Amino acid sequence: MRLLAVEDARARMLARTSVLPSESVALEAAVGRALAEDVHAIRDQPPYPASAMDGWALRCADAPGRLAIIGESAAGRPFGARLGRGEAVRIFTGAEVPAGADTVVIQEEATREGGEVAVAAAAAGDNIRPAGCDFHRADRVLDKGARLDAWRLSLAAAAGRGALAVARRPRVTLLSTGEEIIEPGAAPGPFQIFDSGTIAVVALARAWGAEPKRLAAVGDDIASTVAAVRDEACDLLVTVGGASVGDHDLVKPALAVLGLELFVESVAMRPGKPTWFGRLADGRLVLGLPGNPASALVGAELFLRPLLMAMQGASPRLAMIHAKAAQGLGRNGAREHWMRARLTSDADGALLAQPFDDQDSSLISVFAGADALVRRPAGAAALAAGEPVEVLPLVRA
Repeated sequence: MRLLAVEDARARMLARTSVLPSESVALEAAVGRALAEDVHAIRDQPPYPASAMDGWALRCADAPGRLAIIGESAAGRPFGARLGRGEAVRIFTGAEVPAGADTVVIQEEATREGGEVAVAAAAAGDNIRPAGCDFHRADRVLDKGARLDAWRLSLAAAAGRGALAVARRPRVTLLSTGEEIIEPGAAPGPFQIFDSGTIAVVALARAWGAEPKRLAAVGDDIASTVAAVRDEACDLLVTVGGASVGDHDLVKPALAVLGLELFVESVAMRPGKPTWFGRLADGRLVLGLPGNPASALVGAELFLRPLLMAMQGASPRLAMIHAKAAQGLGRNGAREHWMRARLTSDADGALLAQPFDDQDSSLISVFAGADALVRRPAGAAALAAGEPVEVLPLVRA
């Protein structure tokens, strides 16, 4: 069994991954999706010089002074005429600044007396948002491949778009295997465990833009495994469990019946060494994750997320950051170690990464308490507390 470095394994996986076709969806349905087009503005924003405050629009040359009130400009209801010397227009936030006016005096610095208003001194441009100060017509406001959150959707809406071209959601089918695996909520036997890892991977796949489907778990049986996935229409099949080399790890032999071609046999990492990747004869990609929940979730972060991002045309890059080690760490072995950790900060506000003491891959409670993975390169030397470490933050809802 050939062990690949994490980066090499991920590169092999991504090399076999293509961007899925696009579809047009309404803005409300686009959150979490990846753009399949650049987004350009259809007009300036704001489309006119707008007041940034409630107050009085006038010529700065007339301030300070007492001016004649000649009208009002509100958002959606502009004054509509030109303002002249010695004149002022009552104006509200977001309203068009009348032609002829070059400043807005806020209402706290003015006193209205009947048909006149006394204003303080003002400078040209005060409290005015110029037309196009946010963006101009034809500006590219969002790039193809950007994942759409609430703020980017707001920008697309401000640019005049009611619908966006986004990549189709990857269809991901997930199958867990093992005689000991039972459905959460079922009555367990003395030697059975609940299918916790697959539940978590389903949730991650959905958060990463996929349409996941979880199949009923199957036992360690070639025929049952083949029957479960033979007719599943999906872009990516993810198996959880049965990925090692024991007598009961039959997923790869089962998928060989469907023409499995392996590109990654195993990865030089812990946890998650049995992670593998291949393609079936009909073109469906397959990612094999280990059965231990921590191993499966580390594998999902390092490989499933990049695969799903690539299918959607988004960046598959891991968002690594640097932090200080909160404690000394010993020399690492021959495999990359991705340690579950908690992020804190020191008295100076510097980011600290505190790995959990017990990194056993079966401990779900440790992963539930972690908000980061600390990467220890293969063969890394021991380091002291306060030295820098690479960290992959875990996005927690």
